[in-house]
Amino acid sequence: MTRLPDTLGALKRSGYAANRPGSVKEEIRRNLIARLQDGGPLFRGVLGYEDTVMPQIVNALLARHNFILLGLRGQAKSRILRALMTLLDEAMPVVAGSEINDDPFRPISRYARLLIDEHGDDTPIAWVAREQRYVEKLATPDVTVADIIGDVDPIKAARGGHLLSDELTIHYGMLPRANRGIFALNELPDLAGKVQVGLFNIMQEGDVQIKGYPVRLALDVLLCFTANPEDYTARGKIITPLKDRIGSEIITHYPEVVDLGVAITQQEAWTARTGSVEIRVPDLVSEVVERVAFEAREDKRIDRRSGVSQRMPITTLENVVSNAESRALRQGDREAVPRLGDVYAALPAITGKMELEYEGELVGAAAIARELIRRACHATLEARAGDLDTDSIVIWFEQGNLLQIADDMAVDLVRKGFDLVPGLVDLVTAVGLAPRDDDALVVVACELVLEALVARRRISRSDVGMYTRPERESRRKRDEY
Repeated sequence: MTRLPDTLGALKRSGYAANRPGSVKEEIRRNLIARLQDGGPLFRGVLGYEDTVMPQIVNALLARHNFILLGLRGQAKSRILRALMTLLDEAMPVVAGSEINDDPFRPISRYARLLIDEHGDDTPIAWVAREQRYVEKLATPDVTVADIIGDVDPIKAARGGHLLSDELTIHYGMLPRANRGIFALNELPDLAGKVQVGLFNIMQEGDVQIKGYPVRLALDVLLCFTANPEDYTARGKIITPLKDRIGSEIITHYPEVVDLGVAITQQEAWTARTGSVEIRVPDLVSEVVERVAFEAREDKRIDRRSGVSQRMPITTLENVVSNAESRALRQGDREAVPRLGDVYAALPAITGKMELEYEGELVGAAAIARELIRRACHATLEARAGDLDTDSIVIWFEQGNLLQIADDMAVDLVRKGFDLVPGLVDLVTAVGLAPRDDDALVVVACELVLEALVARRRISRSDVGMYTRPERESRRKRDEY
């Protein structure tokens, strides 16, 4: 491994000065151009933005803009910002001991300038990894100018024998410590107005007043922010001069198609469990879980300004897998195959992700979640098999027959129960929802058909998994769905 220069003189002799980037934005631009020429993905692990968000981010970075990502919760905004550090060089030289990553060739702090004046080419050099050049802060109303910019440190002044007006007495905040790197601020409008003023003063003029003393900080930093679109308006809490100084405003979004949402959820959800039980998640279950989120985003009883995070299907799928895993462990099975009944057991992962409107509060989060699951099953069945002839199944239930699928029932017993319903197993195998010889998938497919019938109010389902004839009131309303 090549040894990195550890003094200013050695750094000069290495030829670094001739090849070093002019600024952090130039460095990111150079590395971005190389990545685009290679043809690889801009950021690994960020799906669904290839034709929408990513081109806008590329344009902003090539233009050397500070930018803001506007979007609702769970739209990978923070992940995108953290991925920006991959566009930085692997290591960067700084004046050793500098709090603000001083460039050895262009120091901006009084500490670094005095050190170089005293030691010349023998000035010690340290190297900072790209991960240390990314600074992230969640904005809250209690964040102060001292937190972001800095403040006078009386203890530092007393120990060094300096006047309080001396630059050496400053304890630098998070933004100066991100010098020659990336400073990311989440939920920008939550910052107090005076802190926002300090931010745009640094962005435009490069100076700030600390305890009444003007301090010039010619910082070299890429500033990127996130915000909720509802707050980032004239009615929100963002001051106009700061908004004017942000180069690009980029809108994020939720997955636009179910298949993409399923891919994101499968990437993020922890389903590859360790232990004696092997997990096998059927495609039908994954799709139903994803469609719960899609249905929720369209439901008028759920606050659209808050959004329904992509974390909903991720945590829901994890809970679904856990319920199937628990059942397999109790029964001594070596394989756990989640069923649609397990989605109802994952209600805690659904209800906590919904902000309800007044009408939704009257109904209750749990009731809405159950309805969303049934609607998701209906949409999945319609997408997979179209309009099926289920009259014989409905007639069997209307004749007073009951079928209960308990959470702890073994898959072979559940399959025998579905065999009792005329035409049900033949139907799901005929349309290709499941192979006849795979009991676990047949059970999931049969559940899908019954849940879709519940959504259409052709039959009823109790909270304990009892399928029965439709209620009289539901029978009158079944064509209203």
